[in-house]
Amino acid sequence: MTLSPGATGRRAPRPLRVLGVDPGLTRCGIAVVDVAPNRTATLVAVTVVGSPAEQSLDLRLLAIDEAINEWLDRHSPDHVAVERMFAQNNTPTVMGTAQASGVVIAAAARRGIPVALHTPSEVKAAVTGSGTADKDQVTAMVTRILRLDAPPKPADAADALALAITHAWRGGLMGSGLETGNLTSPQRASRFPTPAGGSGGRRTGGSTPAQQAWLAAEQRSRGSKGWNGGSRI
Repeated sequence: MTLSPGATGRRAPRPLRVLGVDPGLTRCGIAVVDVAPNRTATLVAVTVVGSPAEQSLDLRLLAIDEAINEWLDRHSPDHVAVERMFAQNNTPTVMGTAQASGVVIAAAARRGIPVALHTPSEVKAAVTGSGTADKDQVTAMVTRILRLDAPPKPADAADALALAITHAWRGGLMGSGLETGNLTSPQRASRFPTPAGGSGGRRTGGSTPAQQAWLAAEQRSRGSKGWNGGSRI
């Protein structure tokens, strides 16, 4: 929206568009969210791409590659957010998820789109205020944040949306290139501050309660185990 003549003549800030990916071979959640400077998040699109387990690995990765390339070209996101993997054992499932992540990261890099990885604890804390929230709580908050009539299903769709919201609420301040650590703290992610009295909660010491929980979860995730009970890879 353009301001009326006689005002400042400046255009309203453009929302930050983030494409979130919950990687996986059987189900890969892909979501696009626009977040305004006042932190209001709006759903643009969401889908889950899948392939049967009996299909060969090359064809399964090709399905993800084709889908992510189509979505990147169609929606032109400013940033891409991917779940950071945790694993205890070098299982086929974990390997497949890592391979799917690589396809997404390469597709974004080919277009010069910055990519960031977020741990499950960071995502949970960002959208619910608790780094130990369960999937139902995350889905409920995503539904509320995006003002949806019904919860997004399956869980992979909700997780992809949560990833996009998390990255946007961090201010998209990851810079160019893949970021796997030293993520911007909530106190410094001020590009999209929560207005006083807004849904983010009462501010305490420059950050909301949710942001404080978010930071604590981030710090714990660097030296602890993720929601799959394993160490970071």
